[in-house]
Amino acid sequence: MCGIFGKYSFDKDHIAKTVYYGLFALQHRGQESAGIAVSNGSEIKCHKEMGLVNVVFNSEEKIRKLDGSIGIGHVRYSTTGSSTLSNAQPIVVDTKFGPIALAHNGNLINTEELRIGLQGFKFNGTTDSEVIAALISFSNKDTLEEALIESLEKVQGAYALLVMSKDKLIAVKDPQGIRPLCIGKLEGGYIFSSESCGLDIVGASFVRELEGGEMAVVDRNGLQSKTIARSKKCSFCIFEFIYFARPDSVLNGRSVYGARVAMGKLLAKQQPAPTADFISGVPDSGIPAAVGFSSESKIDFGDSLIKNRYVGRTFIQPSQDIRDMGVKVKLNPLKQYIQDSKLVIIDDSIVRGTTSRQIVKIIKECGAREVHFRVSSPPIISPCYYGIDTPTKSELIAANLSIEGIRKYLDADSLGYLSLEGLVKAVNLPQQSMCMACLNNHYPVEIPEKLGKLNLIF
Repeated sequence: MCGIFGKYSFDKDHIAKTVYYGLFALQHRGQESAGIAVSNGSEIKCHKEMGLVNVVFNSEEKIRKLDGSIGIGHVRYSTTGSSTLSNAQPIVVDTKFGPIALAHNGNLINTEELRIGLQGFKFNGTTDSEVIAALISFSNKDTLEEALIESLEKVQGAYALLVMSKDKLIAVKDPQGIRPLCIGKLEGGYIFSSESCGLDIVGASFVRELEGGEMAVVDRNGLQSKTIARSKKCSFCIFEFIYFARPDSVLNGRSVYGARVAMGKLLAKQQPAPTADFISGVPDSGIPAAVGFSSESKIDFGDSLIKNRYVGRTFIQPSQDIRDMGVKVKLNPLKQYIQDSKLVIIDDSIVRGTTSRQIVKIIKECGAREVHFRVSSPPIISPCYYGIDTPTKSELIAANLSIEGIRKYLDADSLGYLSLEGLVKAVNLPQQSMCMACLNNHYPVEIPEKLGKLNLIF
């Protein structure tokens, strides 16, 4: 679940600062590495490091060196390929079309077999994204667009891509449209961003979202678009609405915040709380649902946990020990309000269960009499192979325990989930247009039978 951002300027603009701010808005999508590549018409320059955007680009000089009028940026959350500098993006490679830079959000499911067929390409890392770059460099097609189309015909899985040459910027989505990518217009140029919040921060107007299988190309002649692949149906990732996207973003025409509030209201109807003193959401992604739950149940909303705003998202940290420590550093309880209270805690999801268990423990240690846990999504029962790091059932608590078993593991007084039907109603998009494989085990792209955890080691 990486974040990608790009801009093409018809003026001789200093593009890197715009991309920098765009990545800031998408920081929630990946916190392991950040990078920006720019073209000045004759060469491509790139700077990338491990860390947050403001750590990687911690001086004006680093931005100033990236002069050009076309630029793409990337913030990384690793799935295929370990969390190392060699796997940071954008990826820059030489091709018969000149140097290109590539930024990828998503995950491919046939990476290993493709890589075996790319003998002779000097891989720097172990990502599926670099495989796409290698396929382009091996192509014998006459144009970059044709080479990209040929390459994507060979890959399977989820991708939202930005590909930049010295004189053009290309955006493309997989035929199912699993990952988000939108188009914006800024005076003198065009913007591509994983989410609409990336447009807002740079003052761009929202044009539309790319369709599944669509390729959009911006060059000196303007923006041109065409469908390069068709699927029987769109399969947009439902987990974007549940957790990943920023609440101020709009996806598929639906406000993420509005969808999460609606999830909370329906959760209150389906899983009403016992007599409680107040409703509290787990910051930040559980707050909108808690507001909805409070509104529907007529029980007061109140804070029980204060978030340290300088700590990242614990779910997308790469290892469990970091996640465990992250909960303690990230959330601090309001002891004076929790003591002797009966409260309902709302969270957006339970994936592994370790974070939720620690939250219940923290609250009970503050003297709460009862802790009732409510989840504004259905149980996550299946792995995701399209970009979320839950690749094996052994890591998913709901795939291994009953609701009562999960309640006991959390040590909560009660536990309730939103139904699948309730989630679809809250999102207010056709069920057949969304990928809900993690919730119902129905995969829009067929998964190889023996596909395990997608960490390539060569």
